[in-house]
Amino acid sequence: MIKSKRLGEILSNTLIYLVLSILSVIWLIPIVWLILQSFRLEIGAISTRFFPLNYTLSNYTRLFEYDTILQGKFPVWFMNTLLVATVTMVVSTILVLLTSYAFSRLRFPARMPMMKLILVLGLFPGFMSMIAVYNILRLMGLTGSIIGLMFIYSGGAGFGYYISKGYFDTISKAIDEAAMIDGASRAQIFWHIILPLSKPIVIYTMITSFIGPWGDYIFARLLLGENIDQYTVATGLVWILDRANINEYFTRFAAGSVIVATPITLLFLFLQRYYVSGVTGGSVKG
Repeated sequence: MIKSKRLGEILSNTLIYLVLSILSVIWLIPIVWLILQSFRLEIGAISTRFFPLNYTLSNYTRLFEYDTILQGKFPVWFMNTLLVATVTMVVSTILVLLTSYAFSRLRFPARMPMMKLILVLGLFPGFMSMIAVYNILRLMGLTGSIIGLMFIYSGGAGFGYYISKGYFDTISKAIDEAAMIDGASRAQIFWHIILPLSKPIVIYTMITSFIGPWGDYIFARLLLGENIDQYTVATGLVWILDRANINEYFTRFAAGSVIVATPITLLFLFLQRYYVSGVTGGSVKG
């Protein structure tokens, strides 16, 4: 009986791992293909081979050279993307954590109605508000500028408080009460006690706040218009394909895609354990 049960568990686990392995390979095939295309020497958007015949690094180096299409803009686009993502990460992280702490610790009449309202508003996709947001920023004179992008990405950051609030709920309120007895204010408790105890959720919030602006195309393309100097990498790469011979620039497009994906990948790999612990620690009922 015990042997048959153990055999059943082994077969079940084997099947699960087999299915997951197949899904992993399917998921990785497009990524590996894109990386290989970025090193392909032969030009052309369509290749009949999965592995290139010849390899080169020129697709990467030519991204940083001046030509009639790129005009030496790729480094500018990369720095614009880094600036927007970094500023958004800092502002969004502060807003999310402050909102989460307020909903977790403070009790005020509008608390539950506000939480429910934010939950309902969060069900609507962000692009539904694009036209309204664009017109508001146009009236403020912020269209065609990465500053406007920072406003867009940071403005609704507090709506994503759910995971952080759940994590703060796991921290005993007795810590706050003891600190208040010693004369600490709410702000001092938050900055000097709660945050040092919440490293996983802080890093989780920073990662998620950084990833969104880094890879976004829709809002960036709408807001920046034809102001090429303010483009992010995502908008810049698509702009290249719109104006260049796709057969000539496709491999450079692939190289640019790899470059823009590399920082996010490395960031996630190095901080993965904090990301996982932040999600699991914040998935409690509160």
